[in-house]
Amino acid sequence: MYTDVFKTFSEQAEKTLAPYVKFNKMVAKTVEMLTELQLNAVRTYSEMGLAQVKAASSVTDVTSLTSYASQQLTAMTKLSQYMMDDSAKLQAVAKEFKDDLEQLATENLKAATPA
Repeated sequence: MYTDVFKTFSEQAEKTLAPYVKFNKMVAKTVEMLTELQLNAVRTYSEMGLAQVKAASSVTDVTSLTSYASQQLTAMTKLSQYMMDDSAKLQAVAKEFKDDLEQLATENLKAATPA
């Protein structure tokens, strides 16, 4: 008798908590993706910054200054492209999370609404 009660209680608790478990998994996945995106961005931007510092320290005369200035334009173009790519990746992560959240809400609404 008690076994059936505990089994029923366990099944009901599992069913009740299932949406929370799904939501927590979605959040964990999104946080993982955002962390990876941020770590890659920090690595890329710091490498670019260090390269620019090294290039600036090699300026010794007008010719090297001219060369450095032209490299700055290339570096800024590359930085702009990296930032646009990172923005697109961030938007994709946000859209995926939003879509998953809407799907979860729809599923739970269907499950909670009597037929």
